[in-house]
Amino acid sequence: MKDLYRGTLVRLSAADPEELGKTVPAWSRDTEFVRLFGTGPARLHSSRAGVEFYKKEMGQENPTHYWFSIRALDDNRLLGETDLEIENIAAGEAFIGIGIYKRDDWGKGYGSDAMRIALRYAFTELNLRRVSLTVFEYNPRAIRSYEKCGFQIEGRRRAALLKDGKSWDIIYMGILFDEWKELNNEK
Repeated sequence: MKDLYRGTLVRLSAADPEELGKTVPAWSRDTEFVRLFGTGPARLHSSRAGVEFYKKEMGQENPTHYWFSIRALDDNRLLGETDLEIENIAAGEAFIGIGIYKRDDWGKGYGSDAMRIALRYAFTELNLRRVSLTVFEYNPRAIRSYEKCGFQIEGRRRAALLKDGKSWDIIYMGILFDEWKELNNEK
C-alpha cells in the first residue's frame, strides 16, 4: 500500500493555521502570485491577519473541508498549501485549490506532485467521484500542470475577470474517478 500523503517530490502534512498565517505577508507582497491565486485585488496582509484568517477557515470543524500544507521531501520546508472542499457529498463532488508560494519553487514539479497526492486522497480515502477546479486563462503553467494530472477543460466563463485593463476567462476543469484510476493504473 502506498504512503497516502507522500509523492516523489513533496508530502502533504497537517495544515497549521499559525504556520500558514505567518507566510501571508511574504506572498501577499508578490503581486504575480496573488494574481495567479485569487480574483481579488493585490493587498498587503500582516501575519496576525493571516493567522486569524486560517484559524477561522480551519477552525469551523467542517467535516467536508480538508486543508494540507505542502512540504518538500528533501528538506521539509513549507512550499504551499492545498485545500479540498466537498461540495456535494451525495454526488461525491469536491473542489480543489492549490498554491506554491515562492517563485523560486515554481516550475519544479512540486505543484503537480502535490495535486497527484491530493487526488489520490480524494479518490481512495474520501471515495469521491469527481474533483473540479477553476484556473485563470492567463495561467498556462497551471493549466498544463492540471492537464498532466488528468484534469480536462470542461468549460469557461468568458471575460469573467478584469486584470490590467484586459478581460480574461475563468476556465473550469475536472477529473473523474475512472479517469484518475486509468491514468494511475489503479485497480
